[in-house]
Amino acid sequence: MTASLFIDGVWTAGSGTRRGKVMDPATARQIAEVAFAETADLDAALAAANRSFAAWRKTTALERSRILVKAANLVRTNAETIAQAITTEQGKPLSESRLEAGVTADIIEWYAEEGRRAYGRVIPSRLPGARQIVISEPVGPVAAFSPWNFPCGQLVRKIAAALAAGCTIIVKAPEETPSSAMALVRCFEEAGIPAGVLNLVFGVPAEISAHLIPSAVIRKISFTGSVPVGRHLAALAGQHLKRATMELGGHAPFIVCDDVDLDAVVRLGAGMKFRNAGQICTSPTRFLVADPLHGDFVSQFASVAESLVVGNGVEDATQMGPLAHARRIDALDGLVRDAVEQGGRLVTGGRRIGNEGYFYPPTVLADVPLSARVMNEEPFGPLAVINQFDTLDGAVSEANRLPYGLGAYAFTKSTLNAARLADEVETGMISINHFGLAAPETPFGGVKDSGYGSEGGSEGLQAYLVPKFISQVGA
Repeated sequence: MTASLFIDGVWTAGSGTRRGKVMDPATARQIAEVAFAETADLDAALAAANRSFAAWRKTTALERSRILVKAANLVRTNAETIAQAITTEQGKPLSESRLEAGVTADIIEWYAEEGRRAYGRVIPSRLPGARQIVISEPVGPVAAFSPWNFPCGQLVRKIAAALAAGCTIIVKAPEETPSSAMALVRCFEEAGIPAGVLNLVFGVPAEISAHLIPSAVIRKISFTGSVPVGRHLAALAGQHLKRATMELGGHAPFIVCDDVDLDAVVRLGAGMKFRNAGQICTSPTRFLVADPLHGDFVSQFASVAESLVVGNGVEDATQMGPLAHARRIDALDGLVRDAVEQGGRLVTGGRRIGNEGYFYPPTVLADVPLSARVMNEEPFGPLAVINQFDTLDGAVSEANRLPYGLGAYAFTKSTLNAARLADEVETGMISINHFGLAAPETPFGGVKDSGYGSEGGSEGLQAYLVPKFISQVGA
């Protein structure tokens, strides 16, 4: 099977012959190919997005909403097919892929509703007889770049928000997981999205970004991915004065005060850490535990980690699937080795499972010095570091030490501590006493090196709109 491009309403193998390999991470075997876009394909997508924008922006918010609702319903109808594709190409357990497919439909539906509420406002005038109003207009054609860890969940945030706002879009989806992206786009196609409004391409990321972002057609970019690539694309966007949303990496602190229900926090923390094999930008990584609880937390957390069933995501018993590709194994091995060499304690895991597929065990390190790489670099895998703190000042200081600021978590029964943590931890999002990030109706974004702008919530729609001020007096 060869994954195709979708340009101007037509599925195509592209104008060239370059292809990428699609691998099953559970077996490390090739299962398909993906067509790579050439310059001619990108130019065709740009022309289509530019031409169709004139009509799509004038399509009423109500009609755009109706098409998006149809797309959401089609995603629900095809949820099992989408979930199977996600698991086969990305590796996460089917239970998680099914959840992603369901949330994908919810996101489309939410933006379908929110797009009908892109309100303006009236400003009282200083001049008698004058009317001053502000209206919201779509920013224009968008270039979006989406990662492989949530091949539908991340992609749909960009597509649904742009379409609801009245923008056209070219999405560069991940080459590792093309089938689920294609299935998602087909739902929009079947829902009646006009030709050229939504375009899907795959290919060499650097080539595609270097061609799309400078184009005079593109008015905005949206990128989800690593900090280094985000820096590069943000600089490129800045050179051409393009608006940008950057959702970049994280190194989330998980602060546990000494007044919590330890068993409950351990279970929740382990579930959050090892979901999607830790390949989540908001995955908790630095577990900062109050000194009186630290020893028990480490032993209980390690026990939960060791009990998890690691295997092929298509098997019902699997609780954690493989990593997405072999380079993640090498990266995690390097982080673990460095931490131990610097005096950290390997509690469990830390070594590849078997020699088939990209399996790595839930891994726990404790008492790791701040100089270790894992305390400063995003591990993006099933690797948890559990250190202790003496005072809340110390915990806050460590939480804020790094240039990352995407997600953070805190657990305490003290309302005073909760308020302080909410106010003082430097992050775009913080969830206190539960996991409450990434719902369709809530903003998702970071500060510092974790990027700028938000996806999700009303903020996610506003990112694709520009205000126009109109001041008028009678003729």
